[in-house]
Amino acid sequence: MKARILVVDDEPDLEALILQKFRRQIRDGAFSFLFAHDGVEALATLEANADIDLIVSDINMPRMDGLSLLAKLQENEDRVSTIIVSAYGDMPNIRTAMNRGAFDFVTKPIDFGDLETTITKTLRHVDFLRKARERQAAAERAHASLSRYFSPNLAQRLGSDPGAAELEGQRREIATLFTDIANFTALVEALEPSTLGSLLNEYLTGMTDIVFAHDGTVAKIVGDALHVLFGAPGDQSDHAARAVDCALALDEYAEAFRERSNNKGVALGVTRIGVHAGPAIVGNFGGGRFFDYTAYGDTINVAARLEAANKQLGTRICVSATLADKVGSFCGRPIGDLVLRGKTEALRAYQPLRLEQYEDTSTKAYLDAFTKLEAGDAAAMAAFASHVGNQPQDQLASFHLKRLLNGAKGIRIEME
Repeated sequence: MKARILVVDDEPDLEALILQKFRRQIRDGAFSFLFAHDGVEALATLEANADIDLIVSDINMPRMDGLSLLAKLQENEDRVSTIIVSAYGDMPNIRTAMNRGAFDFVTKPIDFGDLETTITKTLRHVDFLRKARERQAAAERAHASLSRYFSPNLAQRLGSDPGAAELEGQRREIATLFTDIANFTALVEALEPSTLGSLLNEYLTGMTDIVFAHDGTVAKIVGDALHVLFGAPGDQSDHAARAVDCALALDEYAEAFRERSNNKGVALGVTRIGVHAGPAIVGNFGGGRFFDYTAYGDTINVAARLEAANKQLGTRICVSATLADKVGSFCGRPIGDLVLRGKTEALRAYQPLRLEQYEDTSTKAYLDAFTKLEAGDAAAMAAFASHVGNQPQDQLASFHLKRLLNGAKGIRIEME
């Protein structure tokens, strides 16, 4: 690659001398030279030639000397590396030049062998800086791309590792979360495309911001639905607690968003959330052309089915006992032992609550009724009926009361 060098000096015969001394390098395409007679002319030449790699400048020149030129170069964001030329005895000016950003210096009378060595060394430095800037720009582009999927701090870590984008499949202990808006397909058919686009973009922006605030990874966005991972690709010892906190925050945002949408005449359904924890195979499974960081395994399937179970149960969040047991300070109401679609064994599920909700008297009434139901106590029906009378909006309690009225017993629930 040809290096473009600007020589700034007012000596009339220097241009011809340099072209003669460096004729081989010019012929071989290694160097090309531009010339200016003072700092003012040098600045104009730099403005007209953005690809100049190096400046060789005298100090003593008319109109603008080399030290003033260096001061002007310091003001530019992309400073061009400079070699200063001065008399051997002019060390104070050479010291000032170095303090103003000159990379190196040569003394007069010029030893052209020394000048060539200094130019070569400086160009190596220029090349190093250029490659460093390119690496930084590549890292910034990677960070911008990864930020679409990962929390900002995780994206920063992945973007700084050249091999991180490979993210080959590995088995990890994770927590996983699914969200879905009820009856969204029917809503799509009823809305104008512009209204739908604005609605969905605002909703997904708010939801993903919450995921990123909890250091979660958005593995998939399919329509209105999110698939989120915790504990991948980076280790998170508290991945289960993060998933529960994130689910509660997502629910609060989604409910507020639904209320705003309904006030605008858009009948948006509730957002249902399912959360589970366990082993999964996670990695980039997009083939050679696409980046598709996702997860596979029974843990993923169970979380998806817990999300779907909310419809039958009347809940908005359904988390597994497997996940709840990993959270030391978990607060929630037991839902029952669910036999999920495609499963034969039951899985205990909970409805997570904020601490203030858990300590409310209505929660205590529900827990009392559920304890009776689990124990096979005939008083369970009366307990649920009393609770629903006081809390008619409690759809989970209403679900259990209807089961009991239809002759069901116990807490084992076959999901449709």
